[in-house]
Amino acid sequence: MADAKDDGVMAEAQVAQPLGRWPVLSYGVGHMLNDITSACWFTYLLLFLQQIGLAPRDAAVVMLSGQVADGLMTILAGEMIDRFGRFKLWHIGGSVLVGVSFSSVFGGCLLCTILGTDSYLVRTVGYSFFAAVFNIGWAATQVSHMSMVNCMTMNPTSRVALASCRNAFTMVANLGLYAIALAVFGVIKAKECSDIVLQYRGIAYLSIFIGCCFLVVFHIGTKEPNLNSESNCKKKARICWGYWFKKTLYYQVALLYMLARLITNVSQSLIAFYVTRDLRMNEYSKAIIPAIIFCCSFVVSVVLQEIKWNSRRLKSILTVGAMLWMISGVAVFVLPSQMNNLMYPLAMVIGAANALVMVTTVGLESALVGEDLNGCAFVYGSLSFLDKISCGIALFVLESYEDTISCGETRGLNTVSRYGTGLIPSCFAVLSLVVISTLRLQDAATPATAALEAPLLV
Repeated sequence: MADAKDDGVMAEAQVAQPLGRWPVLSYGVGHMLNDITSACWFTYLLLFLQQIGLAPRDAAVVMLSGQVADGLMTILAGEMIDRFGRFKLWHIGGSVLVGVSFSSVFGGCLLCTILGTDSYLVRTVGYSFFAAVFNIGWAATQVSHMSMVNCMTMNPTSRVALASCRNAFTMVANLGLYAIALAVFGVIKAKECSDIVLQYRGIAYLSIFIGCCFLVVFHIGTKEPNLNSESNCKKKARICWGYWFKKTLYYQVALLYMLARLITNVSQSLIAFYVTRDLRMNEYSKAIIPAIIFCCSFVVSVVLQEIKWNSRRLKSILTVGAMLWMISGVAVFVLPSQMNNLMYPLAMVIGAANALVMVTTVGLESALVGEDLNGCAFVYGSLSFLDKISCGIALFVLESYEDTISCGETRGLNTVSRYGTGLIPSCFAVLSLVVISTLRLQDAATPATAALEAPLLV
C-alpha cells in the first residue's frame, strides 16, 4: 500500500516537472493556421464577397452560416474531447477542414466548378457551405489546442509559458496576415473584378501555406497528452450547467464578453469598407490600418500583463477601455474623407481600447470560473457560443441595410460601414459601462477571486 502511494507521488512529481523550451515552442505554433485564417476571415470576407458580386445581405448570410456552425461546433467539440480525448486527432482533422474550405472560400467557388454553373444562387450556397465547413474545422482545432494545456503538465509555470507562447504566435499570425495582404495588394493591382479574385486567392494560399508549415512543427514536437492518466489530468465530477445559471456574475460576464466581442469583431469586419470607400484612402490602407490597430493592441496587452489585478483595478481599466471606444467610435463616425489622415491616430486609440476591453473581460471569465475547473468547459464554451452567434447576427442585420456596390464604385458619407465601424461599437461600449456599474467583485482570498491575481493576457 505504501509502495503504491510512493509510486503515485513520484508520478505526480514527474508530471509537475517544468517543460523544456522545445515542447513549449512547438505547442505555441499549433494555432497559427487558425489565427492567420481568422484574421483574414474577419477583416476581408465581407469585402471580398461584395467585390466579386454578392449582395451585402447574401455576403452576410455566408458569414452568419460560418458563425452559427462555429458556435455549435465549439460546444460539441468540447464535449467530445472531454469524453474521448485524442487531442491531436481532433487538431489535425480540424486543420484539414480549415485548409481545404478556406481555399474554397477565398480561392473561388468550388461548388460552381463542380456543378459547371456560375449562377448567383449556386455561388451563395457554395460560399455558405464552405464557410460553415471552415468554421467547423476552426472550432475543432481551437478547442483541442486550448484544452491540451492542463493535460500536458501540472506545473503552473509551464502552463503559463504554454499559454503565453500561444498568445505570442497569435500576434505573429495576425501581423503576418496584414504583411501578406500589403505585399499582395502591392504586386496585384485591382483594375478589374478578376484581379480582386487573384488578390484574395494569393492571400488565402500564402496564409494556408505558412499555417501548414507551423502545423508540421506542432505535430512533430508535441506529444499526445494522456487524458485518462490520473496523475496527468485528474477526472472529477462535472459541475451541472444549472450551477452557473444560478450565479448573477455569470450573466454579467456573459453580457460583457459578448459586448466586447461585438465591439472588436464588428468594427474589424467593416474597417476595410470604411477606409477605402468612406474615407477613400488608398488600397494599402486595408492592410495598414488593421495592422496599426493590432500593433497598439499588442503593446497595451503586454503592459497590462505586468499589472497585479484586483477587482477595483479590473473594473477601472474595463471602464477606461469602454470610454475610449465610445469616444473613438463617435470620432470615426463623423470623420470626413478630406481628413482621412486622422484615421492613423484614431487606429492607435482603437487598438489600445480593444486591448483594455478584451484583456479585462478575459480576466472576468477567470474570476467567474475560479477553481471550478471541472465546469470551466461549459463556461468558456457557452460564452464563445454567445459571442459567435451574436456577431453573426449583428453583421447580418447591418449588411441587410447595405446597398450593392460594384467594383470601383464609391459611396457617400452615411453608410453602413460608417455606422458599423464607429457609432454602433460606441453604443455597445455604452451598454458595457452600464453592466460594469452593476458588477460586485470581492478581493478576499477566495477561490472565486484568486484568479484575479494571475496575468490576464494568458
